[in-house]
Amino acid sequence: MTANSRCPHGLTIGIDATNILHGGGMTHLKELLCEASPKKYGIETVIVWGRKATIDLLEDRFWLKKICPPEIESGALSRYFWQRYKLPKIVAASGCDLMFVPGGHHSGEFHPVVALSQNLLPFEYREMFRFGWSKMTLKMFLLRIMQSWSFRHAEGILFLTNYAKQRVLLCLGKFQAKTIIIPHGLNNRFIFKPRVQKAISSYSPERPFRLIYVSSIDQYKHQWHVVEAVSQLRQEGLPLALDLVGPAYPPALLRLKLTLGRHPNSSDYISYLGSIPYDQLHQQYAKADLGIFASSCENLPITLIETMAAGLPIACSHRGSMPEVLRESGVYFDPEKPDEIAQALRSLIVGKKLRETKSISSHKLAQEYSWKQCANQTFAFLSEIAKDFK
Repeated sequence: MTANSRCPHGLTIGIDATNILHGGGMTHLKELLCEASPKKYGIETVIVWGRKATIDLLEDRFWLKKICPPEIESGALSRYFWQRYKLPKIVAASGCDLMFVPGGHHSGEFHPVVALSQNLLPFEYREMFRFGWSKMTLKMFLLRIMQSWSFRHAEGILFLTNYAKQRVLLCLGKFQAKTIIIPHGLNNRFIFKPRVQKAISSYSPERPFRLIYVSSIDQYKHQWHVVEAVSQLRQEGLPLALDLVGPAYPPALLRLKLTLGRHPNSSDYISYLGSIPYDQLHQQYAKADLGIFASSCENLPITLIETMAAGLPIACSHRGSMPEVLRESGVYFDPEKPDEIAQALRSLIVGKKLRETKSISSHKLAQEYSWKQCANQTFAFLSEIAKDFK
């Protein structure tokens, strides 16, 4: 099935947001549409199909139509069949010239399609098997199959980083799609001037040096190793406090709690704050003195960019796309080795000058990320693919 009804005044772009509900995918969709100027690229109308919780978070625009079909609110199976069998016909009947799929997989019954690669877990076996033989691992295998098929049958694929592009293409084999790398942007709320750095001797148990790690509690995020490292430094006499922020995958949260339980009085200096609303998250960065990012699998970590923008020195995992994003502006560690995490943290905590240099450098890098730029490049690419298909 192809688009069979063209708008005489410009292109119509459909967006399948049925699999977008929270996390980086929701942030991307919300910010993308907020900053978009589609008319600059010959796009008259954008239609988004999604769940009510998603649709309600999207700001109104005169060119934007938001549709919440009741079938997709009735559970995963109902949502799958609607997306697989009904959506392609609905998109064609709506006169769409292209369908954009930020969730990464589609049925292939409508063309042209541009798919966005956001979830890298299905394409990295080592990370996938951190979930053991579980429903989550099975889900990742299924996503790998579905997204690989979708990418091979798409007319365009949008990647967030070069690292992610290389990992995914390694698994795809032959494909015909045009590809482009367009990173996420950054909300200006997260931009703070780099702190005036103070010697660690100016901190105390009553006024500790505050560390922050913002990310979901998950098997590949390694918060328990961070806890081990911070506890080690506390035993050395450094006046530290750690805030962990983010929603939790239950088995990973259990592992975190067991690790905390092995360290007496850990509640005196480690706090798990849970999930904090996105529009309030910048306030947590403002309270911190140093950022930590210990994930071993990321496509493009938005919270790392936010930490950079907040003017914080950063101790960071050396895995995945992190070195591509942070470059020479962080102190790196192996996220599965608490001693290495402790060493990276120690070098920054006791090195006032190092903190100053790294925070200024990473803050400057963060300015390269713009939602306006992301929106412009994305809609230019969608328009190009749609026009090529005519």
